[in-house]
Amino acid sequence: MPELITPHAHLHAAWLDAHYEWGPGLHEDGFGLEPSDEVASPAGFAAWVARLAEAAGPEAAEAGRACTYRWIVEGGQVQGGIALRHGGHDHVPAYGHIGYGIRPSSRGRGLATWALGRMLGEAWGLGLDEVLVVCEAGNVASVRTIEANGGLLESVRDTGAGAVRRYFIKRAYAY
Repeated sequence: MPELITPHAHLHAAWLDAHYEWGPGLHEDGFGLEPSDEVASPAGFAAWVARLAEAAGPEAAEAGRACTYRWIVEGGQVQGGIALRHGGHDHVPAYGHIGYGIRPSSRGRGLATWALGRMLGEAWGLGLDEVLVVCEAGNVASVRTIEANGGLLESVRDTGAGAVRRYFIKRAYAY
């Protein structure tokens, strides 16, 4: 049974296993990984996890960058990550309130749909009545995930890096 957990340094090896499966680059949506993060060493990983924890705090909210991170963990393995931007986060208009990613070997099992539903509960608990979720226009799996959670298509926009679909999920319509 999967769980959504707060990122923790004791999952270093499990997280690295998922990271290596994705391959090189910073494409693991939902993890908050930045180019400057050094995650291979235990100390670097612990510093990154501490930064993720600080991102949900009041100072981050005041700066317009609050974000709550959760990892999708099952059987001791990190299956993916999901992030909820809130507190006036300045990335919301471009990237949405919620971003997520599932490791390649765990896709197609409904984990993203399950995790998005749980994260919407956290959004409602923070007082958000509507969230924006954005995905690449051609990502059929994400389209299904968002629509399964009550997402209503607002528009398809070109970002300069490709077309994206923009969905709103309202508290009253979420499943």
